[in-house]
Amino acid sequence: VMSSNTIVTMVPCLFFIMCIMAMSSMGAAFTPPFVSSRPNTLKKASSRSALNMMAGGRGFQKVFVAGASRGVGHAIVQRLSNDGIEVVALVRSKDASEELSKFNGVTAVMGDAFDYKTVENAMDGCDAAITTLGGAPEDDGKRIDYDGNSNVIEAAGILGVSRVILVTSIGCGDSKDAPPPPVYETLKDVLAAKERAENVLIKYYTQMDWTIIRPGGLKSEPATGKAILSQDKMAIGTIHREDLANLVVEALSSANTKRKILSAIDPSIESAANAEGRVVEEYVLA
Repeated sequence: VMSSNTIVTMVPCLFFIMCIMAMSSMGAAFTPPFVSSRPNTLKKASSRSALNMMAGGRGFQKVFVAGASRGVGHAIVQRLSNDGIEVVALVRSKDASEELSKFNGVTAVMGDAFDYKTVENAMDGCDAAITTLGGAPEDDGKRIDYDGNSNVIEAAGILGVSRVILVTSIGCGDSKDAPPPPVYETLKDVLAAKERAENVLIKYYTQMDWTIIRPGGLKSEPATGKAILSQDKMAIGTIHREDLANLVVEALSSANTKRKILSAIDPSIESAANAEGRVVEEYVLA
């Protein structure tokens, strides 16, 4: 029988676990299209990233996005479309393909990220790649968190797509101690798969201009505009999906994100996983 103190302690952990599990299950390989009736609170083309592109900075003409059916990946595609950037979105369902194809400049390609050649063919002709793949394990034990993301990374290397952003999760790598221990224990398998994908990028693609972004628990609420990136490996908290999408697109063209690993949280949101209110330093994009 659990005491009342034990129950109170478990509630924050359970909330954070639910957020991370929801994030992992929203990859393109496993979910139907995300259609929102809420107002579009994604930033427009007047953002820092779009200005940098127009000014001749690290601009990209065509961006490949894996995990675009819903959630963060869907929001990234919408933000890129808003910024006037051509997008190739890899999706698994016909409904997702039809819905994303309605966005300006978006080509939706139906395919399975577990199949390397499908990923390579879809990415061919792009000059940057973003992957938010995640989901439940297949019957054979394979995880899209590793296998799918590794296919994106390998295809980028083969095709000479040197700019890659990999979205994983707080709890991977040197951020292992950031989540509460019960949370890490519950999510250790999915975090291990995501970490393996990170290690492929870090160890074997040393000449690639990569960035790894590790969000905290995700919520589907309108963007607050207050989310931040941080190099603090103990950063923990919550972030709205639209805010994360905005940060990813801004990091894409930022001049100071080359081979950086950054956590993404929103300090303005009260988080059960950060009950002590620990303050982290923001990593300001250039």
